[in-house]
Amino acid sequence: MANVTSTRRTRKPPKYCLHKATGQAYVRLNGRDHYLGKHGSSESLQKYSALIAEDAAGAVIVNATRATPQSGLSITEIILAYRKHAAKYYVKDGKPTDEVACIKSALRDLLNLYPDLPADNFGPIAMKAVRQKMVEAGWTRRFCNQSVGRIRRMFKWAVENELIEPTVLLKLQAVAPLMPGRSEAREHIPRHSVPQETIDKIKLKVPERTRDMMDLWLLTGARPGELLKLTPEMIDRKTYKSKGVWVAELKDHKTAYRGKQRILVFGKKAQSILKRYMNVDQSRRLFNVTRATISHSMKAACEELGIPVVTPHWLRHTAATRVRRNFGLDAAQVTLGHSKADITELYAGLDLEKAIQVACDEG
Repeated sequence: MANVTSTRRTRKPPKYCLHKATGQAYVRLNGRDHYLGKHGSSESLQKYSALIAEDAAGAVIVNATRATPQSGLSITEIILAYRKHAAKYYVKDGKPTDEVACIKSALRDLLNLYPDLPADNFGPIAMKAVRQKMVEAGWTRRFCNQSVGRIRRMFKWAVENELIEPTVLLKLQAVAPLMPGRSEAREHIPRHSVPQETIDKIKLKVPERTRDMMDLWLLTGARPGELLKLTPEMIDRKTYKSKGVWVAELKDHKTAYRGKQRILVFGKKAQSILKRYMNVDQSRRLFNVTRATISHSMKAACEELGIPVVTPHWLRHTAATRVRRNFGLDAAQVTLGHSKADITELYAGLDLEKAIQVACDEG
């Protein structure tokens, strides 16, 4: 099925104007003049940006001076408090996770549009105005929805800590997500299997270590970060020696906080690659490289070849396609670490047998 992208007719936003008689700034929306404060002031420019965003989001603006109570914490104060919380909460191995950066990104337009607005008066119209800024920035529909969810989560945290009124969160829950084909946001390009011919061409253009990483992702279906965190001491080369595989049980992985188990299984081809990197300290990472470096190397190769960019996640998807074709959906779920939440210890054992069967195939 062809990828559906939305098209939108762009129109120039209403102008930021000067009312000479009073020295105030104003903007005309839907036939009505909305006064913003002293012309050229930061306050008037901020109000102008917010109104334009609300208008673009489809809000019916009747009174530009609405939602201006005299008390309560401002949006800026709530954001600063929540960022401090996020910096402590979203931490793994003493370092902030990617979620911290995602939160900052989601809150950026909120902070730009409504820095001084009392948080108790932030509502659905303002939320949709913030989301409209994300759409105009070219974010995908899915990422816009995720970012709105992060903003809503901040307000939930503020309610939990009695910083704002519960009604704020209640109103924000009324904002429906952007739906496929019903918004101006661009759609996320779905991942698909990468032809082996394309993979071979890329491998000719990248360094040896990148080639090895590409092969390992294809052989194991591991997440990029899972392989990059591997150390020699994590790899069990004895327990399943009779079956011809090595296994590595990961303690730190994406779904560990849900109590899920994640085991990587390495067949003969994967083992031959790993052996070339095993001559390091047992507690040091096998691959002293970042995901960004590997991704950049692959991207540069694709650009040189004049083909669409292939990322490590695309290789993971390619591995999943092969496993599902040869062994079925259940085996693909196990190999990729997508096992169901209600899995039991008994089923975990059976799943490992499936993963071993997949690793031995290496087709």
